[in-house]
Amino acid sequence: MRVAHIITRMIVGGAQENTLYTCLDLQQQYGDEVTLITGPATGPEGDLLQRHPRGSEVNVVSSPLMRRAIHPWRDWQCLRWLRRELLKLRPDVVHTHSAKGGILGRFAAHRTGVPAIVHTVHGAPFHEYQNAIARGLSRRCECWAARRCHHLISVADAMTDRLATAGVAPREMFSTIYSGMEVEPFVEAQSLRAAVRSQFGFRDEHVVIGKVARLFELKGHEYVIQSAVDVCRRNPDARFLFVGDGVLRGRLEKQIADAGLTEHFVFAGLRPPTEIPELIAAMDLLVHASLREGLARALPQALIAGKPVVSFDIDGAREVALDGITGRLLPPQDVAALAEALMQLSSDEALRQRLGDEGRRRFTEQFRHQTMTAQIRRVYERVLAGERGFGGAAKRVSAGG
Repeated sequence: MRVAHIITRMIVGGAQENTLYTCLDLQQQYGDEVTLITGPATGPEGDLLQRHPRGSEVNVVSSPLMRRAIHPWRDWQCLRWLRRELLKLRPDVVHTHSAKGGILGRFAAHRTGVPAIVHTVHGAPFHEYQNAIARGLSRRCECWAARRCHHLISVADAMTDRLATAGVAPREMFSTIYSGMEVEPFVEAQSLRAAVRSQFGFRDEHVVIGKVARLFELKGHEYVIQSAVDVCRRNPDARFLFVGDGVLRGRLEKQIADAGLTEHFVFAGLRPPTEIPELIAAMDLLVHASLREGLARALPQALIAGKPVVSFDIDGAREVALDGITGRLLPPQDVAALAEALMQLSSDEALRQRLGDEGRRRFTEQFRHQTMTAQIRRVYERVLAGERGFGGAAKRVSAGG
């Protein structure tokens, strides 16, 4: 097949890793001719194509017109540029990602008569933390774009529920395909645990609670810090490791200092994807306190590494953070419940081991990027064969059909 993937920017992030692995697998496993169409990788997260060891293996077409921010004149020019590129490429499939890339890409593909147009929902483009005008406009844009594609892929059942309930598209237009990753580094990372812990000054008796996320709004770092006041009072050996960077770092460091917890927190900063397995290996459990997210990659990554997770019950988190089975699932913003859950796990090594082992057993195969790509390519085949409405009740598409 000739396949074009369209995404606004290839920063270091979950949607971008998903897209990169799909492109690489389509080329390597299926011999497809793949082009990645994107814009500048602006932002503090870093450029994934530069940081990933296989980033140079993808054929990339880029334009400064492709930007995340809404700009009517530039967006119109970008749309014209996309149409020209697609007319040159003549792809069998256009697969779009992210809100902006999804809207422009689907319209351009529709106008150029691409046989199969597929869009992946990595996270709900509209949510309750937006103002009503922005939320309503975003929903209407998604409804409009959904009518210009053939199938929608959700990275979690929760995304399908949210968009179908909002009337974006009928459920039979959606299939859930979990966002794949390279799982072996997480399975094998435990051998690096001692060296990485030593690097950050963690001793054997320290119980390290990790969080992997950008230091941005709605990521929930402030709730973790609030809960740490109680956790560290009851367990002085508790330590917190924040992996990621962003505009809120100064504010969070001040919140920690004001709470008298500076010695209990370590900021690892922005790290390339290849270092995430060893950083998770240094942890004893992972906390995810975001208020919105499709399905944070850090949750299955921690579980595949054998670490239990504690998460707020938002979006796709409940599909891997199984309460009492692979970790704890809590009401959003409930700091008291978060502190209690972190205290329970930080003080019970046997419980951590049991929950982590179950997470590894359940999710290692499910989150292999090869599994994801086989399911995605099957969607392409079914759309090209003229099938419609094969999602719905049978939400997950098997590699075999």
